[in-house]
Amino acid sequence: MLKFSFYEVRKIPKGLNILRCWSSSGSPYAAPKPHQIYQSPQELNAQEKNVVDKLFNGLLSSNRACLAQSITLTESTHPRKCLQARLLLRKALQHCKKCQEENKSFNFRIGLSGPPGAGKSTFLETLGKYLTSQGEKIAVLAVDPSSTTNGGSLMGDKTRMQELSRDMNAFIRPSPSSGHLGGVTRSTNEAIIMCETAGYRTVFVETVGVGQSEYEVADMVDMFVVLIPPAGGDELQGLKRGIMEHSHLVVVNKADGDLVQAALRMQYEYTSSLKFMRPISQNWKPKVMKVSSLTGEGIPELWVVMQEFHQTMIKTGELFETRRKQQRVWMWNYITQHIMQVFREDPRVKSHIQEMEKNVEEGLMSAGQAAEILLRRFVPDTVLS
Repeated sequence: MLKFSFYEVRKIPKGLNILRCWSSSGSPYAAPKPHQIYQSPQELNAQEKNVVDKLFNGLLSSNRACLAQSITLTESTHPRKCLQARLLLRKALQHCKKCQEENKSFNFRIGLSGPPGAGKSTFLETLGKYLTSQGEKIAVLAVDPSSTTNGGSLMGDKTRMQELSRDMNAFIRPSPSSGHLGGVTRSTNEAIIMCETAGYRTVFVETVGVGQSEYEVADMVDMFVVLIPPAGGDELQGLKRGIMEHSHLVVVNKADGDLVQAALRMQYEYTSSLKFMRPISQNWKPKVMKVSSLTGEGIPELWVVMQEFHQTMIKTGELFETRRKQQRVWMWNYITQHIMQVFREDPRVKSHIQEMEKNVEEGLMSAGQAAEILLRRFVPDTVLS
């Protein structure tokens, strides 16, 4: 057995400590266990802990203001706020796990995606009002696209769901995408936990209007629903890989008025095209349904199918396995995001970024060469392929 001769702690900006272990032979050894290497950047003071306790107690009592503040806390990038969010998330996760073990009931996470103009917000308002009339408590996490120039967001989803936003059994939270690709924000995963802690059993995640390859929301929900408008394309649209391969349910919206026949034809075409795709689940065959968000036709039947899916996933155990895989996926997503942040803020890299960017812009070196130089400054012994 190798024995460690010494430890090397490398300081990275914002107080993150990475512990590297070396064997007696001088070569790197396997990383120690997480509790041995993880150190909190700074301990929270009593006042900051009181804020976290107040928010957590507010979540347990379904206080909407505390829920909104908790989600805002998870979206913050301020170092002290991040520490508070980390503590609040730990408390929320422990509470949710305890509730699942005691009540044997599981919240339902539904992701809704689709092209711009498919009527996602109107559909959610109609379905949401139907559910609240049945005594359900629902939360809607709506992601709006951010401006690429000033970072602002119109937050139009909440204004389009006026009736649902006034319903006390519904909670709507619009968030700017902040340039994050995939149709969702980096903090949406935490926002789901906060909503469930506050007692919202059904959580909808409405994404930015997306294309064929932007389906990141599928890695944070139990059921992935794709909403499409009628007369939006032929059967070949349904054959496209990407977003369709990850869907559990395809909903043809706007099946009313002059578009009834077009919606019916679209339903048949997508049902046929899905036969050529391998189902994402071994226990569920993707279905195609048509609804009208304007008249409400097909909404009750759609919810029955959604409930059938949820119960099937629970009974077969696939729900638990899927959630475990999703947490693993998001762990690596967070690692990727933070590595980029650490890389940009490293003093050895930061002082040369502008120079490398200028050389690339003026054609003095290729983008690959500049990237390699910066990477070697960050990790001198790195091997690039």
